[in-house]
Amino acid sequence: MRHEMRLGGFALDAAAMAEAVESCVHCGFCLATCPTYQVLGQEMDSPRGRIVLMKGALEGSFPFSDVLPHLDLCLGCQACVTACPSGVRYERLLMPVRNRIRTSAARPFLRRVLRLALLQTLPNPRRFAIAARLGIFARPLHSLVPRPMRPALDLLPSTIPPRRRLPATYPADGRRRARVALLEGCIQQVLAPDVNWATIRVLARNGVEVVVPRGQGCCGALALHLGEEDAARKQAGRNLQVFPRDVDAVISNAAGCGSALREYGVLFAGRPQQNEATAFSDHARDVSQFLDELGIEAPPGLSVPTRVAYHDACHLAHAQGVRAAPRRLLAQIDNLALVEIPDADVCCGSAGVYNLEQPGIARELGVKKATRVAGLEADALALGNIGCMAQIRTHLSQLGSDIPVLHTVEVLDRAYRRLPLRATAAS
Repeated sequence: MRHEMRLGGFALDAAAMAEAVESCVHCGFCLATCPTYQVLGQEMDSPRGRIVLMKGALEGSFPFSDVLPHLDLCLGCQACVTACPSGVRYERLLMPVRNRIRTSAARPFLRRVLRLALLQTLPNPRRFAIAARLGIFARPLHSLVPRPMRPALDLLPSTIPPRRRLPATYPADGRRRARVALLEGCIQQVLAPDVNWATIRVLARNGVEVVVPRGQGCCGALALHLGEEDAARKQAGRNLQVFPRDVDAVISNAAGCGSALREYGVLFAGRPQQNEATAFSDHARDVSQFLDELGIEAPPGLSVPTRVAYHDACHLAHAQGVRAAPRRLLAQIDNLALVEIPDADVCCGSAGVYNLEQPGIARELGVKKATRVAGLEADALALGNIGCMAQIRTHLSQLGSDIPVLHTVEVLDRAYRRLPLRATAAS
């Protein structure tokens, strides 16, 4: 008899697991790209090892509690999906099983408290801003802060920048070429609010009218990452209600958010909103992808020759398949030379809230990434995800490097406005 489970919007059964295991030819391509395997060197902490564990747990060969430690160590970076020559969709196995484990295997009490706090705080910019300011205030008392919360303090900037509310509509400069709706994001609104302003300015400069829907909320990425499908579906449903349909694209400027938007169709599979959610996902575009497809006005050249390293955020390069677009955009800036980072496909260790839940492994990955960036002697680092920005900036600072870490659209925006990359652009 076929053993079957339906987990939220991600249908998964033992037969699907068996098919995935059979598709895996144990070639080992995933091992070279899996961050946890590189750090730990354990087969059960590799993609192919986790697939075997998940299948065994679903078939009842052993309890989910035996699988939990190995799945909790997975960053969900999806580098293995890119590397797999057999086309195994590992991420479509990981998320529903995490949801199943959430109700089947108890985590330590402090871990459960931390997850609850993160789910209640990070998706809400007002709460997160308060928590971040309290964290900065408490940083001198680092040793007195409960151990699970210390990594969060390390990732906070020295100050929280001021934030101005985005306009409901921002007109295109000159002839309108397109109309888009912008996802504001959650953490980014607090830690790097100018990314949204830079996004709007660059889009408008290239003839794009930008709508910022009122009432929008978290995209659901954090909940999905933690296996909380019901919470993710609720957050996604809210966005489905408030985002307009008469736009050319739904724009995100955070790789993790964009990846979540593209999962809405799967999240609502078999539900009344499936067609609507699928259409929404089909319209989702990272800002770099959209600008590249649209074609941009070449920005003015920088005043001095500038070396800019580009970091591939995992959920942009692997989950969304967007690699060339940001590089093509940056390459259009005169006097800017792009520099590639060695082992660029290896995760920086941010991965949603991984750097808060698994600080040891995250720190090792963050130090490696920051060391490689610092060794390039670049004048700036460009990337497309707020989590990577906080992670790499923190470890560069700890290495004594002051390389500016900027979003790709911030680099474009400063080039358009003839501002140096080390300056803080005024909104």
